[in-house]
Amino acid sequence: MESPTKLDRARLRRARDLMLKQGEIPMGYLVSALLTRSWRRSLDAGLAPDGRLPDPGRLSASELARSTERHHELIAHARPVMEYLHAQTRNSGSMIILSDDKGVLLHALGDPDFLTRAERVTLSPGASWNERHRGTNAIGTALAEGKPLVVHGGEHFLERNGFLSCASAPLSAPDGRILGVLDISGDERQHHPHTFGLIRAAAHMVENRLFDAHHARSLRLRLHPLAEGIGTFAEGIVALSDDGWLVGANQAGLALLGLHAGDLRITPLERLLQPRLADLLDWNRRCPGEPMLVARTDGERLFVRVDPPQVVRSGTPPPVASPTTTEAPRSALKALDTGDERVSAAIEKAQKLIGKPISLLLHGEPGVGKECFARAFHASGPRQDGPFISVNLAALQQELIETALFGFAPSLCREGALGHIREANKGTLFLDRIEAIPPSIQARFLKVLLDRRVTPLGGETEPVDFVLISATHANLKAEIEAGRFDADLYYRLSGLTLQLIPLRQRKDFTAVVAKTLEDLAPDRPITLEPALATAFAEYAWPGNLRQLTNTLRTAIALLDADETRIGWNHLSDDLVEELHWRVPSTAPAAGETTENLRELSQATIGRAIALSHGNMSEAARRLGISRNTLYRRLQNK
Repeated sequence: MESPTKLDRARLRRARDLMLKQGEIPMGYLVSALLTRSWRRSLDAGLAPDGRLPDPGRLSASELARSTERHHELIAHARPVMEYLHAQTRNSGSMIILSDDKGVLLHALGDPDFLTRAERVTLSPGASWNERHRGTNAIGTALAEGKPLVVHGGEHFLERNGFLSCASAPLSAPDGRILGVLDISGDERQHHPHTFGLIRAAAHMVENRLFDAHHARSLRLRLHPLAEGIGTFAEGIVALSDDGWLVGANQAGLALLGLHAGDLRITPLERLLQPRLADLLDWNRRCPGEPMLVARTDGERLFVRVDPPQVVRSGTPPPVASPTTTEAPRSALKALDTGDERVSAAIEKAQKLIGKPISLLLHGEPGVGKECFARAFHASGPRQDGPFISVNLAALQQELIETALFGFAPSLCREGALGHIREANKGTLFLDRIEAIPPSIQARFLKVLLDRRVTPLGGETEPVDFVLISATHANLKAEIEAGRFDADLYYRLSGLTLQLIPLRQRKDFTAVVAKTLEDLAPDRPITLEPALATAFAEYAWPGNLRQLTNTLRTAIALLDADETRIGWNHLSDDLVEELHWRVPSTAPAAGETTENLRELSQATIGRAIALSHGNMSEAARRLGISRNTLYRRLQNK
């Protein structure tokens, strides 16, 4: 933060005159570097302090209406904060202003008498206060400098604006782009030193509202060293993917976690905080809305509050939930449809089960997206506002599965635990690796499904109401024949069984890659190099969607800031070796060289060079052609 020094108007006028005559300001005038830069830009724009103002034009009523519509989301989130500011500064001879990223004023409110004075210098909606048009001023200069600042009295380049004292702060989008400026302008004679702090706090409030709207569909954590700081403008906010990776953070959130913007999408939460995300979610289920004290991995302590995902449209308040509404929620499941006929058929069948008391069994290889499908099913139905409890049974010790599922009553020696079944009440219980449920408790679990009641260890029987989704990659019928899985339980689980096909069998692979790239980097138009896209399409992807997602996440992290195309150099070495293309390894027979060379695609040549780590002699040997021929082929591509 840098704020120009308050100087008397006569000294400032002399300093500007010296800049006009000599091109610089002597050191004795104590004009800040920021103010000097801004005055110089004003001169370069052809402005004169006491000259007539070139008319930059002003938006007509219809143009202003269109501009307001284009910036409706910014205005929607800024307006409540502006009204709060106005209430705090009422009757102080001031106004609150919102501009767009070009300095055009979008919205203003304030004391009537001051609004009339401001209109005389065109400080009103539709006017441009870009530095090029109005010289040094809080709005235009904040945009030019990209930081909060104050422009007081004679520090304005144009003398006609010298009666103003203005404090402003840029407003940044969640991706870092500047969206506009929030400003408090008033009479210089009534300038208050607290105005600058007030406008910075208000800007943080607007940015936090924009962040929450942008990441409304994500799980968010609100952070602060003090429990009382959560919910204030100073709180840090981070957004997480379904698998616990950071996908967004406001500036305070990055600072509290010791991160930079480049760390987003490549950093899992478990690398930063203890306890684990699962423990945070468990705490939130038991004490909703209450902050939990956690520790960073370096020992620093923070309070964290969990905000569950919401289904909202950006820029609008959260809709009132309605059990009979199905159109909006269905989009979560429909969004998984990227064109493969078998995937579409599975989605269509699942769609018809929404809201019905029928269990769903998902079968497929590891990594095909079974939990993703289950979450979409949950988000598409009337229970979307209830809990989604995900349990990987294979990750639990066999002897602990019973207490994890059923819970236990409190005693003198220990606190009780709800258990995952009761945690899922009014929501969805997702049991992954269902084949791992111990035979000793299968009958008991079946009874819960039949009676819709559960008895925690040492406790009383309670009614429960949840949708069950199970998942496995095992052959459960073979498990039944081997005596390891109860047949009655199987038939109860498999109200509808859906086979989720592996990635290598999908006909919509290109669309899947495009959607994954968009999900991982929604603000960057990232694509694959053509040769790499071909190689990806031919690869078997044994880890399925999970492997593809991790591969693309890593590749995006390796991109330079100005890069938008993923190439071979953005892949891990082991994957390059796994992408083992069959290319000729021996020289072609006489007369075949020309024909073979015609058939060699740029993709094939690119793969051979990648496999050879740039060694052209080795690449030519792999292709079965001479090195000179390879060079000619590259030159003629």
